[in-house]
Amino acid sequence: MRVLGIETSCDETAVAVVEDLKVLSNVLASQHDIHDRFGGVVPELASRAHLERLNPLMDAALAEAGTRWGEIDAVAVTRGPGLVGALLVGLASAKAVALALGVPMIAVNHLEGHIYASFLEHGPPEPPYVVLLVSGGHTMLVHMPEEHRYEILGQTLDDAAGEAFDKVARFLGLGYPGGPELDRISRDGDPDAVRFPRAMADSGDLDFSLSGLKTAVIRHVKAEREAGKETPTRDLAASFQEAVVDVQVQKTMSAAESTGVKTVLLGGGVVANSRLRERIAAEAQSAGIRVIYPSPELCTDNAAMIAAAGQSRLARGERSAYDVAAEPGLPLA
Repeated sequence: MRVLGIETSCDETAVAVVEDLKVLSNVLASQHDIHDRFGGVVPELASRAHLERLNPLMDAALAEAGTRWGEIDAVAVTRGPGLVGALLVGLASAKAVALALGVPMIAVNHLEGHIYASFLEHGPPEPPYVVLLVSGGHTMLVHMPEEHRYEILGQTLDDAAGEAFDKVARFLGLGYPGGPELDRISRDGDPDAVRFPRAMADSGDLDFSLSGLKTAVIRHVKAEREAGKETPTRDLAASFQEAVVDVQVQKTMSAAESTGVKTVLLGGGVVANSRLRERIAAEAQSAGIRVIYPSPELCTDNAAMIAAAGQSRLARGERSAYDVAAEPGLPLA
């Protein structure tokens, strides 16, 4: 089955062609240049950019895949969660393409797409497994006893990890998106320079909280400036990053232990963080648990993961009607 994937949930316009979990093409147009001066995504500008870029990207994806329109067997598109205007652009285009080609369409949950990103490179592992989903909009632990069945074990009570990374990075003057730059300078920093709080590390559950940590960084910097001293930015970044990673790794391992799984999957843009990958790989190896995560380019929003998740559902006989609506708050479970 050759599937055209379309992803427009936020500020990345992406199109891919995937055949039986083999990526034939995976093209993307970033909007960072548009939103950088605002310090975050402006929904109206994101929607307009998707409108301008989607059709040329579809042509580019087909050309890179060496595929003609008539060779597309199905269309997979992100339905939610995300920005409603951005989602509508992708959905409308997917409906038009599927209708014109006379092929089935499947509307995909964006979070499920992040899970299936690993399948593109590692194949579908044998369930059950625990998934750590960490992105700009979500931070959650999920138990998957079987494919397409999700049980939420815990999630953030306030900020998502990616959101916290971007806000702290912006405060430190690292620009937008801040996560990659914060990760980069952290490699030369001291993670023990400042002992920031590990929120909810001992809460006894699998939920997360990140807003207090973000506030702790800001208060620390302001207090130091008032005292006439300042911790190097690289040390602040490394200390903040370590506080986030500590809790995420600890709770992921606790989730694996409590459910008895032997495989852990990671998905979402924050999984591109080098320290998170390093720490969780080491902890999982010590516990005898297999950990799987995508390469960095498949961690961030992309259309190949949407095509992969859509292909799996299409193979089960699922189809979406043409009146399917965008759901900005679409839950995984």
